[in-house]
Amino acid sequence: MSDKWWWDLTEGRAVTSAERPRDAEVLGPYDTRQAAEDWKATSEARNEAWKDEDERWEGDDRGGTGADPGAGGD
Repeated sequence: MSDKWWWDLTEGRAVTSAERPRDAEVLGPYDTRQAAEDWKATSEARNEAWKDEDERWEGDDRGGTGADPGAGGD
């Protein structure tokens, strides 16, 4: 049986699908108990990657040099 794991925010612990109350505030599902317990590190790493991507994208959107692409260099 491949049960999923959840991080129960109320209890502060990893729980299986069978242990998870219907009204619980949880994160997941995760494939393993360890992955559920590492939720915070995973979340922080994803947030950092998204922030870096946003900064890269915003830099590309501004053109990077500030030069007018329509200006001819004659």
